[in-house]
Amino acid sequence: MAAVLEGLEPEETAAAAEDAARSAVEAVESRLGAPFLLAGNQLNLDVHPGGCHRLQYLCSQQPPELLQVEFLRLSTHEDPRLLDDTLAQVPWSLLRLRSLVLKGGQSRGALGACLHGTLTTLPAGLSGMACLAHLDLSFNRLETLPPCILELRSLDALLLSHNRLSELPEVLGALPTLTFLSVRHNCLERLPATLGSLSALQRLDLSENLLDTIPSEIGNLSSLSELNLASNRLQNLPASLVGLRSLRLLVLHSNLLTSVPTGLAHLPLITRLDLRDNQLRDLPAELLDAPFVRVQGNPLGEASPAPPSPPDISQIPEMPRLFLTSDLDSFLVTPHGCSVTLACGVRLQFPAGATTTPITIHYRLWLPEPHLVSLGPHDFLLSGVLELQPHGVAFQQDVSLWLLFVPPRVQRCREVVVRTRSDDSWTDLETHLEEEAPKRLWARCQVPHFSWFLVVLRPVSNTCLLPPEGALLCSSGHPGVKVTFPSGATEEPRQVSMQVVHMAGLELRALLEESEASVSPLLCLSQNGPPSFLQPVTVQLPLPPGITGFSLDRSHLHLLYRTPSTTTWDDITTQVALELTHLYARFQVTHFSWYWLWYTTKTCVGGLARKAWERLRLHRVNLIALQRRRDPEQVLLQCLPRNKVDATLCRLMDRYRGPEPSDTVEMFEGEKFFAAFERGIDVDADRPDCVDGRICFVFYSHLKNVKEVYITTALDREAQAVRGQVSFYRGSLPEEVPQEAEAARQRKGTDALWMATLPIKLPRLRGPQGSGQGTVFSLMPLNLGDAETGFLTQSNLLSVASRLGPDWPTVALHLGMPYRELQRIRHEFRDDLDGQIRHMLFSWAERQAGQPGAVGHLVQALEQSDRQDVAEEVRAILELGRHKYQDSIRRTGLAPEDSPLPGASASQTPESAQA
Repeated sequence: MAAVLEGLEPEETAAAAEDAARSAVEAVESRLGAPFLLAGNQLNLDVHPGGCHRLQYLCSQQPPELLQVEFLRLSTHEDPRLLDDTLAQVPWSLLRLRSLVLKGGQSRGALGACLHGTLTTLPAGLSGMACLAHLDLSFNRLETLPPCILELRSLDALLLSHNRLSELPEVLGALPTLTFLSVRHNCLERLPATLGSLSALQRLDLSENLLDTIPSEIGNLSSLSELNLASNRLQNLPASLVGLRSLRLLVLHSNLLTSVPTGLAHLPLITRLDLRDNQLRDLPAELLDAPFVRVQGNPLGEASPAPPSPPDISQIPEMPRLFLTSDLDSFLVTPHGCSVTLACGVRLQFPAGATTTPITIHYRLWLPEPHLVSLGPHDFLLSGVLELQPHGVAFQQDVSLWLLFVPPRVQRCREVVVRTRSDDSWTDLETHLEEEAPKRLWARCQVPHFSWFLVVLRPVSNTCLLPPEGALLCSSGHPGVKVTFPSGATEEPRQVSMQVVHMAGLELRALLEESEASVSPLLCLSQNGPPSFLQPVTVQLPLPPGITGFSLDRSHLHLLYRTPSTTTWDDITTQVALELTHLYARFQVTHFSWYWLWYTTKTCVGGLARKAWERLRLHRVNLIALQRRRDPEQVLLQCLPRNKVDATLCRLMDRYRGPEPSDTVEMFEGEKFFAAFERGIDVDADRPDCVDGRICFVFYSHLKNVKEVYITTALDREAQAVRGQVSFYRGSLPEEVPQEAEAARQRKGTDALWMATLPIKLPRLRGPQGSGQGTVFSLMPLNLGDAETGFLTQSNLLSVASRLGPDWPTVALHLGMPYRELQRIRHEFRDDLDGQIRHMLFSWAERQAGQPGAVGHLVQALEQSDRQDVAEEVRAILELGRHKYQDSIRRTGLAPEDSPLPGASASQTPESAQA
């Protein structure tokens, strides 16, 4: 708007500004579809965009209702200049204002990161607001306390959490009426001594800062009843704390405390003292026996270690940097620390002193499998699974881990977190995102232990510590979603989490085939304890879009409830009392579970809700089956997102041939399904992922889902080609697999067991010479060796390939393969170790066809590669072949019973050696 007003006279500028504000408000109101309302003495302008334009317009019009406003809420996700201009008008227009809430944090970035407001200071004119008692500036960008705040003599509550304050001014003690001060999650390193002058202060929250000391003047806060110093760097406490005779709650968890004042146990009114996760090794008996004291996570009773001598900085070498190649799966960490970049793109940083002795770290990148990955109903996997060993190892300093991932498409109200496994359960770590390129991001976290790690995109999770006194939990991504916990909802403090999932209205209406249908956001409540509350809690959900409390038909409004252990939704509308306002619905519940508001004319919405809920986590994928041109018995099976099919086929069709991609199949994240070979075609059942001849798949978004298998047939292929099929089945194996192609004409559906069927064709074998029959291309049967030394068939080589593992490059070099060919195989079959091994072994065997001594060369190469186990297995196969060949000769009378094994004759075929 400032650009539009440039070059105008002052009178014209004022008129143009008023017109622009009015136009902006009218545009917002037309988009919302409802006129602007003042609700009594409250003016809430933080729910919808355009709040500053609305307020400027009201201030210019000065309606009589504006003079009665005592409570103002305004979002700070606005242009900074527009926000400053708007706040400058507040003291002159809202003369009776008692509460001013200027909060950020109500919007989320593309990856779910909380966006702070643009507020960096306050206009000086706010100092004249004589009635202002409540000021909330949370989730903004304040680096210093605005001077005008220190002149608000009637201020009762000041909330400054989630800003960038590094210190508080000494003149803070000049606020005589202040009873509540919250500076949570800032950068405070010290506190002013004048803090003790706030004689009326009752609640003080300084948690999640960088404090290492507390001034002794804090003992002068005679009215203080709640003090929260959690998650700082405190090593000791002032003895003056025992003078806080009004103290009821003292929270000190997650610090570095080695001792606490003894007199804390004698405070007359204290009901809770939280000392968890510190370095306390000894506590007075009166504190240990007190029922209100929490001491978990302290090394109580352990002997104190000798203090380490300070290191000589001049003797400490520069931290080494390691860059591992794909041939290395371990590295050494010394007490000097190191920075490591793994071949898979992961980075680790071990600071100096992280370990007291050298330790070897092993790593491995796994493909996701159900027993390794834990995903919620609406979680998306963004990476493979990184394993770091030895598991559970503890370090003296925090170890930093960077996991690289490709950012997903923009997801509303979602966030990226690193998830780790500990004691058979998965937990999410505090994660920070660092951008490397527009399509490459790092997820950085502090590693608490070594185990399995992966990157997950999840709905934004808001958590709070619920004390017995009750609490209020709000959603940071969905304004209006709140849960109020009354006093007595729990007997002891519990961690409570809330997730909110949004569903697009157009998709829902298409699913229900009802133009007026709409739903509220989907709410999930969970906690680390029993699934129920001791007292009913109040849930507030926004009404479905397009519905207001004045226009809705209550017979069309349904409240649905679902327990985590079931897949059905219950309509509990008649079992709860729904309190409706213009924008919200409030109701009381007693269980942690899923809750959903529906507005629809359907009489039974349980089944519809299940379909809509499944649609929230739906992926559309294609299943393809391609045969290798060089070896038709090798089949590539792949499951991939629909938008990647064309590019994948273009890349593969020069080496593979096969049918077009299957029809689109509806699948869910982490869903298991099977590929079953039918009509005379089978697959080697020795594979670990093979069940009764069916290959198991698990689909995860953003990852390659590839299987390469060798198929076989018991039918005679000399006369004709074998036409079979591969069918995909959801969930579990069917008792009877359809054998005919008619399965392809079955009805496709989300819940159908059968998903798709694709044809497989094996060309006939090359006929005998002179038969006169037409021949088609096929890979000739591979028989390596001769009757004297024994034969290795294709099946034998597959068994050898399954045993080689990461040692295959060493074996290949001893077989005489050039290093350049090894690199080409690695590149061609990247991320597929089995494909690399099979391609190396069979390409070498094909070149050895008809040459004597090839089998002995293979055995020698295995021994030189320290794979004596595989060499012994090959010898056993050869010995068995020689015995079979000798027995066959004796049975046909070609040799006497006591004659030695003769050489192979021209009439003998190699197949007889393995009959």
